[in-house]
Amino acid sequence: MNEVRALRESQPEKTPEVLPHNIEAEQQLLGAILTNNDIFDRIASVIRAEHFFDPVHQRIFEIAAARIQKNALASPVTLKAFLEEDAGLKELGGPAYLVRLAGAAISAFAARDYAQMIYDLAVRRELIGLGRDIAAKAARVDVASEPKEQIVEAEQKLYRLGEQGHAERGFQSFLKAVTDAVNVANAAYQRDGGLAGISTGLADLDKKLGGLHPSDLLILAGRPSMGKTSLATNIAFNIAKAFRRGRLPDGTEGAVEGGVVGFFSLEMSAEQLAARILSEAAEVPSEQIRRGDMTEAEFRRFVEAAKALEACPLYIDDTPALPISQVAARARRLKRTHGLDVLMVDYLQLLKGSGGSRDNRVQEVSEITQGLKAIAKELNIPVVALSQLSRSVESRDDKRPQLSDLRESGSIEQDADVVMFVFREEYYREREKPGDHEMEKMAQWQAIMEQVHGKAEVIIGKQRHGPIGSVELSFEGRFTRFGNLVRPWQQGIDAY
Repeated sequence: MNEVRALRESQPEKTPEVLPHNIEAEQQLLGAILTNNDIFDRIASVIRAEHFFDPVHQRIFEIAAARIQKNALASPVTLKAFLEEDAGLKELGGPAYLVRLAGAAISAFAARDYAQMIYDLAVRRELIGLGRDIAAKAARVDVASEPKEQIVEAEQKLYRLGEQGHAERGFQSFLKAVTDAVNVANAAYQRDGGLAGISTGLADLDKKLGGLHPSDLLILAGRPSMGKTSLATNIAFNIAKAFRRGRLPDGTEGAVEGGVVGFFSLEMSAEQLAARILSEAAEVPSEQIRRGDMTEAEFRRFVEAAKALEACPLYIDDTPALPISQVAARARRLKRTHGLDVLMVDYLQLLKGSGGSRDNRVQEVSEITQGLKAIAKELNIPVVALSQLSRSVESRDDKRPQLSDLRESGSIEQDADVVMFVFREEYYREREKPGDHEMEKMAQWQAIMEQVHGKAEVIIGKQRHGPIGSVELSFEGRFTRFGNLVRPWQQGIDAY
């Protein structure tokens, strides 16, 4: 016992660990910006206020950045008014500290190197904090915290850190939020067609939705045989087909048209899904593709379409009964390796909650929809999830679906930014065909069938950013293809 005590006493006391930082680099970079505002444009893509170690430096950088972006001067004199009452700055000597910063300014050519150093040190601090959190959670043996869940959580935080340079977003100033909103609006204004989001390839639907917006959860619901999967694959194919890479307004590389699409197909195999997309592209009926019953011309079109689609950035995962945590992990991995601009899930009710228990289905669906919304926000992409509708639709005279028809509707309706329903009146009218001997009824039925043939509706039942209403599309059942509906007046112009 005495030996143990002696050993403890002989060991030096641990000094508090100092996190990596370089105050001098921060001071010199801030001084350079305050003496020459043009330097800010060189380092703005590398560094943000939260990357500075000293909280006072963070505030100085944020106010200077805000003024420079408004084309106003940021100097020790102009910043003095904003920081005169700052308690942290008073401890450093008050506004005189700003003058000292300007006096310690570095030459302009070294600014980017200093900015990169400050950024790298910030990432190191976040990694240290993240490592401590992971170690502390792993050391705490808790029944509610499974190791698998801890791995997914750690991967999620590492992904954020790798993408953005900081693991937790926390609070952000209203100034930054407003700047982001203006940038989004400017991108929409500059883009052809004025879409704020990614085009679905369906003009009327784009007008109503403004495209697919990043961080939105869109629910696409319908009864069996309405064409939910067909519409989802059509949109996925249109986006992937239009993909064009280039430089984005913020200076990074990414999709300037279309996008990379991830498709979780929990119902159909990847091969079946590919056959549907090929059917649309080659204009060969999907049942003929399945049977191999094609003419030489059709087969040639089929092969040519397959070659053209080889380079399409559409990635399919057909693993059945995936837990929502795995969907998130795989989506993150896809974004890291190939990029990801839109995520499709077919369909929501086939996913599992993290517990895997289906005793309380409403609670499980709530966890799934919240998880999908979290993926949309974290990866900053639109997530389109397909959903079933309850049978109550079939018992009504008007078969058009509504929000209350969503199965386990409370959470789906609440968490979604957009809820859309696919409806084809033709499907129901076909089943109302009268007997051949009822001539009058047959004539009425044929007149109705002519009106509804080849048409589909997408009913927007909820939209946070825009109007609700109905969008008419064309539908070719043989090729499982939705398209833009040509109006009579448009036909007249085309003919003319």
